[in-house]
Amino acid sequence: MTLLPIQTIDVDVAIVGSGFGGSLTALALLKRGRRVALIERGRHPRFAIGESSTPLSNLKLEQLADTYDLPRVRAFSQWGSWQRTRPEVAAGLKRGFTFYFHEPGDAFADPDNRDRQLLVAASPNDEVADTHWYRPEFDQALAKEAESAGAIYLDRTTIDRIRHEGSRSVLEGARERRSVRITAAFVIDASGPRGFLSHALQLGEAKHRWLPGTQAIYSHFEGVERWDRIRPPVGTAPYPPDDAAVHHVFNGGWIWILRFNNGLTSAGAALTDERAAALGAADGEAAWHRLLAEFPAVTQQFASARATLPFFFSPRVSFRSARASGPAWALLPSAAGVIDPLLSTGFALTLFGIVRLLDLLERTSPGPERDAALDAYERATLDELDATERLVAALYASMDDPGLFKRLTLLYFAAASFSEAACRLGRPDLAPGFLLSAHPTFGPEMQACALAALSTPRGQAQRTLEARIDRAIEPFDTAGLLDRRRRDWYPVRAEDLVASASKLQATPAEIQDLLERAGLAQN
Repeated sequence: MTLLPIQTIDVDVAIVGSGFGGSLTALALLKRGRRVALIERGRHPRFAIGESSTPLSNLKLEQLADTYDLPRVRAFSQWGSWQRTRPEVAAGLKRGFTFYFHEPGDAFADPDNRDRQLLVAASPNDEVADTHWYRPEFDQALAKEAESAGAIYLDRTTIDRIRHEGSRSVLEGARERRSVRITAAFVIDASGPRGFLSHALQLGEAKHRWLPGTQAIYSHFEGVERWDRIRPPVGTAPYPPDDAAVHHVFNGGWIWILRFNNGLTSAGAALTDERAAALGAADGEAAWHRLLAEFPAVTQQFASARATLPFFFSPRVSFRSARASGPAWALLPSAAGVIDPLLSTGFALTLFGIVRLLDLLERTSPGPERDAALDAYERATLDELDATERLVAALYASMDDPGLFKRLTLLYFAAASFSEAACRLGRPDLAPGFLLSAHPTFGPEMQACALAALSTPRGQAQRTLEARIDRAIEPFDTAGLLDRRRRDWYPVRAEDLVASASKLQATPAEIQDLLERAGLAQN
């Protein structure tokens, strides 16, 4: 066999993994004149899990696009601009978060009973709505953007090892039958959980401290019926309930349903280890049908559905690296940890991390200053994963109690809506950390409330916790979340934000200007 010569590449930054995080990071670095290698083990288009954006995700995407002059990327930050300018990339309309709470054998026959519903809008209209990302096409589109912008793109490339030569990192591997040697001043791991640097540097895995072990089964489907057709809402819902991230919640797990505009629907279930073992989740498709059979109304949704891919089984959903950065290397948050898709936090966590990492690479040079900045990046990344884990763990502990579950989610929605408004007002200092996790009052209170929920309080203890949640939320509630008259249906209303101007240290006129700029003025 003839041996091909070694392919030698020298760059400023090597990025391992060309999903959305790696490709976005590459695009930004290229705009700053950095030489970038973007390395992909597989080949686009490819299936990827994690598909649902949020207002904070889209805000960070806008900021990245504006800071680094990426108008073709900015189009992806809202449903309306996406459909006008990038319709060749499939997506789904996400107007909010829809939750329904089920018990085995229950036909869910009373659609007027909002005790078992929670609808929280994220936008007042389709134009500025969030999206579900059809990852085979979305990731491919961003990788192509990076390659067109000048990235050295190497797909079907396996990197086996990393070593150091002076101030440079050397990555060695192979692309098909040819050896590859890449030298770089900095290495970014965007390859996902248990990825390249996790193995190559033997970073170790940290145990989750609060979240139970969870497993997942999932696929893409055709022919999934809309819930609002088989169980039409009574009254005027804040948005069509299926134009959202739909959650069917039950004791020990939940089912997600995310619709794309190409006729496909992403659906799957995340289950505690105990629930997964009882179901035989490792059986994949057979387990999926056993799960549906427990919930007659959900069974109706899938009566005519057909999986378009083999079922995937994940024996461990959550992951946490012991490290997130070191000398001349960093993991994106998506490679440093995975919590759970329950609150669609993955994209936002990763985008927060990308913004931080790009900033430190731009303002520091190799040496003590950069080392200190990387230490701060690691602390922020791991702290935000902790904050997310505590809240999601509290929700898992409350899945058999819709009232407490819904109250806990309001911590998330209050923090997310306040943070978005503060950032759009140009006051990001009011909203430190993902979900205000670094805020001196909200952060500790969210932590305390989540930890209290883990003890599954009942009776007076639960009422005390719910009152504490309300007190924690009130100074940050810009969305009318404490208005019980809404009976767990929360639309986006401009008047709520205007009435909350003082909480944001703003005037009503400043809020009105924000609403006009963000396209939120018309309800």
